[in-house]
Amino acid sequence: MNSSTRAKLVGLAYFLGFIACIPLANWMIGNVGAVCVPQGPCLVPVWPWGPGGKPLMAPSGVLMIGLALVLRDLVQRRLGRGVAVGAIVAGAALSGAVAPPQLLIASATAFLLSELADFAVYTPLQSRGLVLAVLASSVVGLIADSVLFLWLAFGSFEYLAGQILGKLWMVLLALPFIHWIRKRELSA
Repeated sequence: MNSSTRAKLVGLAYFLGFIACIPLANWMIGNVGAVCVPQGPCLVPVWPWGPGGKPLMAPSGVLMIGLALVLRDLVQRRLGRGVAVGAIVAGAALSGAVAPPQLLIASATAFLLSELADFAVYTPLQSRGLVLAVLASSVVGLIADSVLFLWLAFGSFEYLAGQILGKLWMVLLALPFIHWIRKRELSA
């Protein structure tokens, strides 16, 4: 298999992983967590210390959304801007297809707008360094997603700190992998 074919297959894996993150995040919000709030999200701890001496909590979908922000950048890097925009639209559509009614508009809207913000930051920065571009664009995207999603889904910013921190953890955990990808590309 030549390197161009391999790069496209890797890009396809990023693409499929990216669009799978969104429905998985929506499913997790209603089904996976240390605590599930009645008529609200299932929550996971994202930091041991929070308000009232209890852990800082966030809706469990933050784990997948943080990963989605990184994967979107990798889709653009391997398959191009057009495919990345298509992936954003596909992810938003899938998000709406699996989300319960209260999360439908919130999830699709927050995802679409935050990913477009991520896209706008990543595109000009990618020539300066892959890790910097992924980090900066992901931070912009995760803040936009957190604010929009919480307000539209729950009419509250109660979990905002946890949302931002939970997504940031996933981005930070992905950065060594991003660095490894960049080193591998440079040595090829």
